Amino acid sequence: MKRKIVVGITGASGAPYARELLAYLHDRARSREDVEIGVCVSSTAPEVWRLECGGDLREGCPFPIRAARDYGAPYASGSAGWDAMAIVPCSMSTCAKVAHGISDTLLTRAADVMLKERRTLVVVPRETPLSLVHLENLTALARAGTVVLPASPAFYGGPATVDDLVRTVVARVLDHLGLADHDLVRRWGDRPATEAR
Repeated sequence: MKRKIVVGITGASGAPYARELLAYLHDRARSREDVEIGVCVSSTAPEVWRLECGGDLREGCPFPIRAARDYGAPYASGSAGWDAMAIVPCSMSTCAKVAHGISDTLLTRAADVMLKERRTLVVVPRETPLSLVHLENLTALARAGTVVLPASPAFYGGPATVDDLVRTVVARVLDHLGLADHDLVRRWGDRPATEAR
């Protein structure tokens, strides 16, 4: 059976994370055919995509993007049985709305569905520093069952490029979406032994 996953993209800085995630999911959908992907975006996501990735988000996304008010999308209802959602990157505004049940767009409605159905919701906040308001909203999301996965790249794998750093975050997102059988990064146990310094 296909694992049905929603990708939400907001206007927070971090569009390259979304681009890398979509590229991996597109390749997987074509080669293994074991995933079905839905995509929804916030109103400011295209502008940030243009600044950080270049080009038009709708042309750069390998999947159809549903309109912000398209509540006819299958993942707008729990009865459709979508398995998981990742909001990459997730703005603090979106965190606040989801934490407080404000479903004013398809993106926030899809996230609300994941929470109410006790399905996997991963949010990738990319903000610094974090105010007390941000921390309280993220805590509320964690209490509701959300995986709060900050866009904090790992360095132990010896990344050589910015793309390598981006993949360390995307790999963790995939792990929590139930797609851990990827080879985007070298895992901790696979690293070569080194001498203590």
